[in-house]
Amino acid sequence: MRGIFFDEEQARSAAAALVRGGYAAEVVRERLAGEDDDEDHPWAVVTDAPEIQLDMLVEMYDGWLDYDDEAEPAAPPLVLPLPDQPKRIKRPE
Repeated sequence: MRGIFFDEEQARSAAAALVRGGYAAEVVRERLAGEDDDEDHPWAVVTDAPEIQLDMLVEMYDGWLDYDDEAEPAAPPLVLPLPDQPKRIKRPE
């Protein structure tokens, strides 16, 4: 899970708060699609902290939560057995 912040100082403050709380936290530059200017990219705090912990920091610094796409793999589709031939409703003559 990641917290996205627009200011580097806010991202580093949030990461420091998480580290003081006993969680791993890393500050990285988040590249958004379509952004050409390197100065406009937001900062991401990648952490293993609980969602509520990161949510409080994101709320305080006006950022947002970004969930990993790899969270849970999709379940395989349910395969039902198909009949071999049509079902007869009437009695055979």
